Amino acid sequence: MSWASRRRLYIGGGVCAVLVAALAIILIATFYKAPTCVDSKQDGDETGVDCGGSCTTLCTVDENAPTVDFVRQLSPAPGRTDVIAYVTNSNPDAAAEAAPFTISLYGPDGILVASKQGTTDLPPGTVVPVYVPDFFSGNQQVARAFLSFDNGLRWLRYADTRVIPKAGSYSVANEAVAPRITATVSNPSPSPLYNVKVIATAFGADGNAIGASQTVLPAIPANGESMATFTWNAPFAAPIARVDILPVIPLSP
Repeated sequence: MSWASRRRLYIGGGVCAVLVAALAIILIATFYKAPTCVDSKQDGDETGVDCGGSCTTLCTVDENAPTVDFVRQLSPAPGRTDVIAYVTNSNPDAAAEAAPFTISLYGPDGILVASKQGTTDLPPGTVVPVYVPDFFSGNQQVARAFLSFDNGLRWLRYADTRVIPKAGSYSVANEAVAPRITATVSNPSPSPLYNVKVIATAFGADGNAIGASQTVLPAIPANGESMATFTWNAPFAAPIARVDILPVIPLSP
């Protein structure tokens, strides 16, 4: 092969290589999609489908399911049933926002009396009160209450920076006729807090909840406190042994 033929061959090969490289770039740019956390498949550094690794969503199999500590039906007035429950999220760095749940009430015969669905935030490492006033209206007796969460909760990696008000001392008055509980709720931050929901739960000596109520504090001043008041129109079924005052701060403002 002559020098001229080899030169044409080298030039032609170089041109072909450039064309192939350009075609490859075009094809990659057109058809290749980088792994994302919302592409409905396990790719990149994910440990499951669109979860784990660098994704904000954590894989459910890697997280502890929420624990329902107790569910209690309450009758603060004839023909009315409220429900109070405590739920624990034991995961130290995972939260579930607007976690869907179902509460079901059953009569002494085991027949379903009423069922409702709702949502609640589950901050990391926290006991969450779930209070549903006027859950059921009617004279049918309620013997048991259950709370269950939907399968496949969406757990998110969450660094808890919320400002949580602190419940201070409380007092109980008029317990034998129409109980009234007042408590101080303080704001440890240099900024005021607005529309803070606070749930009070009264327990008897046996550890069972005997009353629950909630209020919303319009404002708690910066580095200050406000008074939360809870009232009932009838006495509880047993004397009050302790009271939990729990402010509820959502995961998203």
